[in-house]
Amino acid sequence: MYSILFQNNDFLVINKAAGIGFHDEDGVDGICSIVRKDIGRLVFPVHRLDKVTSGLLLLAKSSEAAAKLAKLFELHEIQKYYLGIIDSKPKKKQGLVKGDMERSRRSMWRLTKTLTNPAVTQFFTQSIGDGKRLVVLKPHTGKTHQLRVALNSLGSPICGDPLYQSADAWKYDRAYLHAYCLQFTLNGEDFSFVADEFSGELFATPACKEALVAYAQPETLAWPKV
Repeated sequence: MYSILFQNNDFLVINKAAGIGFHDEDGVDGICSIVRKDIGRLVFPVHRLDKVTSGLLLLAKSSEAAAKLAKLFELHEIQKYYLGIIDSKPKKKQGLVKGDMERSRRSMWRLTKTLTNPAVTQFFTQSIGDGKRLVVLKPHTGKTHQLRVALNSLGSPICGDPLYQSADAWKYDRAYLHAYCLQFTLNGEDFSFVADEFSGELFATPACKEALVAYAQPETLAWPKV
């Protein structure tokens, strides 16, 4: 369900499994409630992951720490990197996706050509064979479904995504989006976390594991200009 990768007096970092909801829903505990009950104290979310997304989630242990971390997110001083797998050729293999997002249908969002308050995402892809590509993504904003919408706008929705790849999602054992790396400075101390353990048949293939070597330190990649 989740594992604790790190904790101190201010926060803890967990590796959440795919399929665990963020909020309590219909009598089922979300991840924050689950962690709170397990560790016996309140936790304060400062960002969120979609239910289908696995990986790193940062939870504050006090309202004071939550305010500091939320400010870092607001100032874009927390670097986040995600991994995804797609099975259709994107309009471009690397670059920048930028545009406003608006509600579509069935709880979906879509990217528009306007730039009033845009979602901004940088990405690289590389082939892992059988028509599939491993994607590393760096979001500069924190919009709902941002990465899923960005890849869908390129004609390449995430494999197994129940909303944006609805016709073919049944082929896969999960939605292939994973919060991979978090980096930030808090109270003068630098932190860097990598969640390099994740489930999924596609992530486990030799070709994917080999491709992941190039993304072992995502902050060192030559990211496209924003």
